Amino acid sequence: MAKRFIQLAEVSEILDISSAQAYALVRSGDLPAIKVGGRGQWRVEVSELEGYIQRMYSETRDFVDRHPFGGTESIEAGSAEPADGTSKDTTSKAAPEVEREQHEA
Repeated sequence: MAKRFIQLAEVSEILDISSAQAYALVRSGDLPAIKVGGRGQWRVEVSELEGYIQRMYSETRDFVDRHPFGGTESIEAGSAEPADGTSKDTTSKAAPEVEREQHEA
């Protein structure tokens, strides 16, 4: 008979993440879990872990659809726009002042 619940150590092994990351997933509510026993050890239902994995696949597909590889994005450092659609100002605020000082000298 297959196990219904697994420990966080098994979750971290399955997802290839640290135990701290598995704990953070549970504490944030991203991965539903229960506390059992006198010491309150966390257990994750296998079906909940599978559901989480499916949600992550779905979110990843959505991300890839919104951010196509090889599209208009540039891989040069600092040239890509942030994900929120705002543009990043890469001009130096000090540059005009430096130029003014050089012309006055």
